[in-house]
Formats: sequence, C-alpha cells, structure tokens
Amino acid sequence: MFKKITISLLIILFAFNANAASDGNLVLKKNKPSEIKDCFENINRATFAFNQVLDGIIFKPVAGAYRVLPTPIKSGVSNSLDNLSNLVTIPNNIIQGDLRKAGINSGRFLINTTVGILGIVDIAKLLGLPEYEKEDYGQSLAKLGVGPGCYLVLPVLGPSTVRDTAASFANIMGGDAWYNVTVKNDTQHFSDIDYYSSKLTAGVDFRAKNYDSIENLEKNSVDFYASVKSLYLQDRHQKILNSNGTIEAMNDSDWEEIENQ
Repeated sequence: MFKKITISLLIILFAFNANAASDGNLVLKKNKPSEIKDCFENINRATFAFNQVLDGIIFKPVAGAYRVLPTPIKSGVSNSLDNLSNLVTIPNNIIQGDLRKAGINSGRFLINTTVGILGIVDIAKLLGLPEYEKEDYGQSLAKLGVGPGCYLVLPVLGPSTVRDTAASFANIMGGDAWYNVTVKNDTQHFSDIDYYSSKLTAGVDFRAKNYDSIENLEKNSVDFYASVKSLYLQDRHQKILNSNGTIEAMNDSDWEEIENQ
C-alpha cells in the first residue's frame, strides 16, 4: 500500500512539474545555491554538530587507518563501489532520456562485474569505454523541473535537500537493484549485511579521500557549517548540469556517494 501511494505521489509530482522541465533556465535558477533556503537552520546545525561528534568517534579514526592501506587495495574498493553505483546511475540515465550513456554504463557494469572481478578492476576503462558520471533520482527530479526545496542535514548521511531526501526513497521502492537483491528480497547469495556494509565502506572511502580537505576546511572556516553547506550545494548544482567544474577545497566532490550508492 505504501509503495502504491509513493509511486502515485511521484507521478503527480512529475506531472505537476512537466512544464517546468521544458524551461532550462528555470531549472538552472531553482538549483542555484543562492536560491536554496536553509529553512530548518537550527535543526540542521544541531544535526551537523551530532554528525561531527560521530565523525570524530567513528569515521575519522577509521578513515585515518584506511588511508595507510596500500594504494591497490584502496583503488580496488573505490572501483567496486563505483561499479555498484551503476545500478542507480543506469535507470536515471534512462529517466533523463540519455540512452547512449545508459548503454555505455550497462556495458561498463557488465564488463567490470565479470572480467573486472566485481568491479575491483576497471577493465572497461582499459578497453576505452568512457568514464561515467553518476546520476541519481534527485538529479533526475531536478532535470524534470522539481525544485530542491529547503536545505537539510540528515543524521549520519549529512547534507541534502528536501527533494533529494524524498528522491532517496526511490532506492527502497525498487530503484536500486543492489538494495533489491540484498535487503528487499531474500536471496541465497546476498543479505542486508552486504548492502549496509557497502554503504558504510562508501562513507569511510569518501572520508578518507577528503581527509585533508575536510580538516583544512574546518580549521580555516569561520563557520564550518556554512562552508560545508556552500560546497555541497555548489557540487549538487554542477552535478545537475553535468558540469566538470572544480569545487574549491574538495578533491572528491561526490557528496551524494554515501546516500545514493
């Protein structure tokens, strides 16, 4: 029943915003960082403080240990996580009407999952297939004309918006094949442990990649909360536009990696 209601709401949301989707300038304006309001700032700051404590206790120490692992191991983990993210990227390529990228990413996933040993080795890249850009349901909604709503900070998961938080439910409604075969369905080969372990590993991998950048940003920011919000919203804006611009102070701008793997 809940699934039917959610799907119905999404259909209504798409239909309501169909006209907006045809106006590229409106989509661009809606997603400008300066246009996104921090309606829940007090709650967001409290959640941000909680996440900082959690980071200091868990993610930072684990990420510090992870950083000293041999480079081939870290590269293999990152490649495997990127390969899994294709299971969300491919359907969103289709939703956005980019069938060419959907085909390329499907080929990448098939090659890397088999020959590349579950994605540990990026064989597709060696074969000349172009690197893919991650897509998620929040980006698809944005390109359909749905505005971001207010800025949100989620416990553990971190920065988001109302739209992107709502869109993340698409994963548990059948939009993420990895979730389907691990948590949603009782399979012989995978369990929910595999799914949540991959999410946790993605969080550690992200924190390790950005270890020095985050430390420097916190040290040099007058308002660390505001700095993180600005960087996240800039990065999200660029992803919606499929822009390759560099986000200042971050060497890995994939802020949605933890939430949408």
